[in-house]
Amino acid sequence: MSNLPYINAAIRSSREYEVYFFAKNKYVRLHYTPGGTDDKILTSLRLISSGFPSLAGTPFAEPGIDCSFDTEASQAYVFSGNLCAYIDYAPGTTNDKILAGPTTVAQMFPVLRNTVFADGIDSAFRSTRGKEVYLFKGNKYVSIAYDSKQLVGNIRNITDGFPILKGTIFENGIDACFASHKESEAYLFKGDKYVRIHFTPGKTDDTLIGDVTPILDGWSVLRGILPVS
Repeated sequence: MSNLPYINAAIRSSREYEVYFFAKNKYVRLHYTPGGTDDKILTSLRLISSGFPSLAGTPFAEPGIDCSFDTEASQAYVFSGNLCAYIDYAPGTTNDKILAGPTTVAQMFPVLRNTVFADGIDSAFRSTRGKEVYLFKGNKYVSIAYDSKQLVGNIRNITDGFPILKGTIFENGIDACFASHKESEAYLFKGDKYVRIHFTPGKTDDTLIGDVTPILDGWSVLRGILPVS
């Protein structure tokens, strides 16, 4: 497996079946087709600072975004190390704005203070339940409500909440993930591999949709783009 994560972070766009993938200080925007192979590049690989001018000169442009999750409309939280900002990413334009921050994760989400998540978050994806999001760090995860900024349940091992990931490369960590526009499905990425899952908030009967697969096999449109050197 490559030591470099191919994908550091992903934002599910407010536009149907669009996703942003971040790798180091660059990003690519694409149209994806769950279960299909006719994905299309919409914005070719470019610097975060040129596609998101509001982030130029911040750690979210250099070294880059290492976790993100979408909220309402075209808004998202982005993370770089222990820093966090709330942005409007203005899909397909360069009219993005920083709405809050940059500040530390612990200041933005005080409930994460004194937890493993205060130093940074590896990956995150939106739940289908209310304003909940799953946060991952190493082999741990927690669900939080991003509006009230409260924990939903306790910090647990990934394999306790997602037993389907036991025995896979994802049991000890997830580099990047995003909830699909297809209800109750999510994509998980680690190194040069990915898997699609069907998730069940509040339960543990998630299922894998297909096998853990090389990213470039499932997303052939990214050949020649990833990994970003």
